[in-house]
Amino acid sequence: MSDLRALPSVDRLLADCDALIQAHGRSVVTEAIRAELATIRTSRPDPLPDSLRILGTVTASLQDAALSRLRPVLNLTGTVLHTNLGRAILADTAVEAATAAMRAPAALEFDLDSGGRGERDSHLRGLLCELTGAEDATVVNNNAAAVLIALNTLARGREAIVSRGELIEIGGAFRMPAIMEQAGCRLREVGTTNRTHARDYREAIGPDTGLLMKVHTSNYRIEGFTSQVPAPELAGIARQAGLPMLNDLGSGTLVDLSRWGISPEPTVAAAIAEGADVVTFSGDKLLGGPQAGFILGRREIIAAINRNPLKRALRMDKIRIAATEATLRLYRDPDRLAERLPTLRLLSRPEAEIRAQAERLAPMVAARLGCRVQVIACASQIGSGALPTETLASAGLALTPSPDGLAERLRRLAVPIIGRIHDGALILDLRCLPEDKALLDALPV
Repeated sequence: MSDLRALPSVDRLLADCDALIQAHGRSVVTEAIRAELATIRTSRPDPLPDSLRILGTVTASLQDAALSRLRPVLNLTGTVLHTNLGRAILADTAVEAATAAMRAPAALEFDLDSGGRGERDSHLRGLLCELTGAEDATVVNNNAAAVLIALNTLARGREAIVSRGELIEIGGAFRMPAIMEQAGCRLREVGTTNRTHARDYREAIGPDTGLLMKVHTSNYRIEGFTSQVPAPELAGIARQAGLPMLNDLGSGTLVDLSRWGISPEPTVAAAIAEGADVVTFSGDKLLGGPQAGFILGRREIIAAINRNPLKRALRMDKIRIAATEATLRLYRDPDRLAERLPTLRLLSRPEAEIRAQAERLAPMVAARLGCRVQVIACASQIGSGALPTETLASAGLALTPSPDGLAERLRRLAVPIIGRIHDGALILDLRCLPEDKALLDALPV
């Protein structure tokens, strides 16, 4: 049996840890050494490790602990706006703006012209109104928050009328009825799952009605024997009843995506023009910016929302405001948008370009990983609830055998590579890999 008295002391080991102490701090290194010695005393290996081996284990442990849990990865899943991988990649100008806002004080709520207090929304309001035609705009930290505060402001203690076919559930079991409950309003369902008519809304309106609501079914489609009330018609019904109409676009987009060969989604400008009193949508999906929730519409309604005490709890910080402003400015030049906005650039990549990339990379990936690699056709998804039934023709690599083992191996790399397992292979869809170097640098040599 090992003689534990032969183990070096903590002080003896610390004497050889100058570099580790410089990197991690004396207290952290001391605790790591104590933990390793305790493990050795419990397991009593024979022979006992010497000082060099103990310090090697401690060094590896400290290096692993120092790695950020929020690590950059290569998204080769085939889902461009992958919620679990952080959705949109920011444009360079947005990253630069956020960095500048972090490095120095900023005029967040300070009016440089008057020298008095300013409004943080003022940095975005003008751009949002310019790009959409809205009377006014405000921002919160995500679209769920946007819907929450809009409902709380306009229909607290009253009914919100919504089509049964639009009572969506998004990721993480997050349901629209639950948002309404937290907002303090009562859900009034009308119509059926597949068919809702104008008369359903009219017959449901009563003295307790607070608003009419339309919800974009971002993450599913009902097809076949269906009917829904178009937004302009619903807005007219609301006006006749003297009620506000809220249109939640979910992902939302500021441009017609068909220009780049992508199936069109309802634009914010169209929703405003169709008569909605309030429109809500996200910043980190099709817009391609940081997480944000936009609320646009009639001036008096936006003013009421800004007076709601919830606004302070849900507001954005200077970093995201800076990145959002830089992202919105890109939309003022739509002719160069695809080359400057990563989300649109990835969504519009030609299939032929991606396949050529797959053909180049296949033999090198096979050599690095020691597995079989086949170039295949893929169907990429936009993701984050946008255009759920639409796919984008793409290409990728199918890795075999042992796809589960390969997936785990790639997840353990310094820069993890995330693919998807399908039909007995690990699929690496290359749509979101703009440069070969990124994959080759991540792979073991």
